[in-house]
Amino acid sequence: MASDAVSAGTGYPKAGVIDVDIHPAVPDMAALRPYLDAHWREQMTVRGVDGLESMLWKPSLPISARPDFRPAEGLPGARLDQVRRDALDPFGTALAICNPLWGVAVPFAEDMAMALCRAMNDWLAEEWLAPEPRLRGAIVVPPQSPDQAAAEIDRCARNPRFVSVLLPAMTEQPLGRRAHRPIMAAAERHGLPITIHAGGLYRHPPTATGWPSFHAEDHAAQANIFQSQLLSLVYEGVFVDHPSLKVVLLDAGLGWLPQFMWRATKTWRGLRAEVPWLKQNPADVMRSHVRLSIQPLQGPPDAEGMERLLAHLAADQMLLYATDWPHWRFEGEAAIPPQLPTRLLPALCRDNALETYPRLKETLA
Repeated sequence: MASDAVSAGTGYPKAGVIDVDIHPAVPDMAALRPYLDAHWREQMTVRGVDGLESMLWKPSLPISARPDFRPAEGLPGARLDQVRRDALDPFGTALAICNPLWGVAVPFAEDMAMALCRAMNDWLAEEWLAPEPRLRGAIVVPPQSPDQAAAEIDRCARNPRFVSVLLPAMTEQPLGRRAHRPIMAAAERHGLPITIHAGGLYRHPPTATGWPSFHAEDHAAQANIFQSQLLSLVYEGVFVDHPSLKVVLLDAGLGWLPQFMWRATKTWRGLRAEVPWLKQNPADVMRSHVRLSIQPLQGPPDAEGMERLLAHLAADQMLLYATDWPHWRFEGEAAIPPQLPTRLLPALCRDNALETYPRLKETLA
């Protein structure tokens, strides 16, 4: 089956691929209101909360979604028929994982954030996963409330169509800190990878020297944020305590990773007495536990450069196919960057995802 998952030389896959990152949109607060209890429905009305910032499509950033993925009215990805027409059917997608990026985890009030996350999870299950057999979902939780987040993972994991746990890249504390271990334990307990998506809570500036002036600076700084989270997860021993846990980086790019792995390992060799629980070098830990989506690739633009980068990475299993729909990452159906070698495509488009997301095997027809 894996060999049928690609069409060599065309730049896009054919039937059977697994897309690990699409973004259905919550159209407005009214869509979540039926999934809130009476108290929180009233609070949304009394407080005048009629919308939450999306990390996807902002009025000031019209090219954040591809023009042909924008409906005449409403948000891109807010209707199931649009997802079928634009994100599933053209690519021959067998399964696609929904990572909704609405600001439900952002409120400082932990109970409000949890209520909104719970409502969005129920909305996703009822209105997207149930009617469309090709869709799977990520459980959205507030990282600033680890105990409540773990309880929500336990609750949603009863639905086998949920296949991962979604966290933002920018959090109040690094994700490796022990405060987050209830989330990691719950994810491992249910065989769910932790998926970390660019963007976040914006409690802190995206750079170590303060707030930037432009969105372009914020966008470029996301690579440094992913590096910080990786260092935290590896050095603080998350994968030592949770040896079967996988972490997927979404919208992280790829070009920065090989030299980062080299630097992390070099530093560990000189300072590993500080982290005696880490017996394996960081590069090998990342190869075993970390995966990345290919959109946006942000690697060498030519095939020769990509081969060199992949040789330094030394782990083809780390790459996962994704369209990042409806972001504007490619034209037409050319979802696979042309510089990626053909030899990677069967594993990239299907096998790596089945290994990373165990529940996909259980629910794949």
